[in-house]
Amino acid sequence: MTTRQRKEPAGDSPGRRPRRRASARVAGGGRHVAARPAVDLTDRQALLACQPDDPAVVEQARQLKDAALLDFGVRDSVVVSWLYAKCHHQIPTTAVATAAVVAAGDGSCLLLYNPEFFVQIGLAGVKFVLFHEVRHLVHRHLYIDEELRADPVFDLAAEVSINHVVLTRLGRKDLPTRVAGPGGKPEPVGVDPRAVYRRYRADLAQQQLTPLSYADFVATDLGVYHELKRMSTPLVAPADACVHLVAADGAERGGGVPADPETVALVVEATMAEAVRAAHRGNGVARGEMLDLLDRSEGGGERISRLWGSLGVGALRGETPKTRRVEWWKRWLADTLASKLRDGTRLVYPKKQGAVLLALGHDPMLSRRGQERTKVVLIALDTSGSMPDAVVEWLTSLVGQTDGVESHWVSFDGVVMPFVPGERVHGGGGTNFQNVVDYAEGRLPVNGRRFEERPDAVIMVTDGYAAEVTPADPDRWIWLITDGGDDWPDRHHPPMACHRVHTGER
Repeated sequence: MTTRQRKEPAGDSPGRRPRRRASARVAGGGRHVAARPAVDLTDRQALLACQPDDPAVVEQARQLKDAALLDFGVRDSVVVSWLYAKCHHQIPTTAVATAAVVAAGDGSCLLLYNPEFFVQIGLAGVKFVLFHEVRHLVHRHLYIDEELRADPVFDLAAEVSINHVVLTRLGRKDLPTRVAGPGGKPEPVGVDPRAVYRRYRADLAQQQLTPLSYADFVATDLGVYHELKRMSTPLVAPADACVHLVAADGAERGGGVPADPETVALVVEATMAEAVRAAHRGNGVARGEMLDLLDRSEGGGERISRLWGSLGVGALRGETPKTRRVEWWKRWLADTLASKLRDGTRLVYPKKQGAVLLALGHDPMLSRRGQERTKVVLIALDTSGSMPDAVVEWLTSLVGQTDGVESHWVSFDGVVMPFVPGERVHGGGGTNFQNVVDYAEGRLPVNGRRFEERPDAVIMVTDGYAAEVTPADPDRWIWLITDGGDDWPDRHHPPMACHRVHTGER
């Protein structure tokens, strides 16, 4: 990240209520937004009653929407694809001027889209708008401070930040355009980040202040906000720039699109967890998206840092906090194991399920298939010391709930002893890691039989006190070091995945 210094205006720190100054409205947004009926945006029957006169327009819009979602699933955005997969109701309706994702209080999400608007902007425009809506939902979940959200300048900062990300990730230079009305000229849809930046740069030059470069200006979500607050006359977004800035009765800043906080949190965090898992399985698009979200939320505070930590996003860069509670090592192990079992996921069309959905009048969706071949995991428990039952139970649950995984269990001290979870295992004297390595690599027979599988991952649960070893493929080995143990695998050359297990906590 580029190091930069800002001249912060007094009273504009995130922890204090912003000063009220005169503001200027930035150009942008559709100026031909038709009046819409005041409809409860969670009432599906009422929404479906608001339809264009021409059924062909509805069908064309539906096809554009489906094509856009397919592109997201195949190549453009894992986050967008997963979130819309959780929108089980995707409703064409003129009750919204453009499109919106509604988070209802019952835990459901609805995608609403205006068919006439979608037809006007075409496939590229539809992809932009759908991506924009998902980033709005993520933005709302990340930045929940009420004083911040009450500032109109923050609304504009959100539009600038979101549109910059969408343009960048879709490889676009310009906003989509539409022509509203006969003989009209094409007009951009939404707020143009570069147009806002030009206004910001001119304002600061007039104050004899140094503006940031465009790249630094849009580098973080809160950075955009802080820079806009440096303007002598801060800009605010026009009410018609985005449906999120217009209330159902037409009043500005009313929050007309329902966004139940609990539903938003549930859907967004589930979506991001899926994206992180995809990233650990080797999905480059998912990895790029999640790291971009991590970077853009820099300076967002402890709550956001805890969110990324709980999701294990930092591990995508190899960043692992040294001290974590038991929930964190569980997350670390889940993410690390997923990375060892890396195999691409595939989009498939479920024929039977699709036929049922069509019969019920719903649009069928693509689904994801898990790992393409069965993965083998070997779990080895050191019984030379005490091994808490809670650790064994949780490991059994983790491996058992991972699709496409075949697990093999051994206990070891001086010798290796295969067992089945639930059996009582007893330790003897001494500890020998090399025996486990030899068994895993098929050289050491136990009860007259060699281990004939080639494990994709080996999980060692031990206190670490024994002679160090170097497996043939260290990258496949995961070491969980119990309380007071020696985490030498972390210092080994080459290092192996290693984490401490705080077994005193449940």
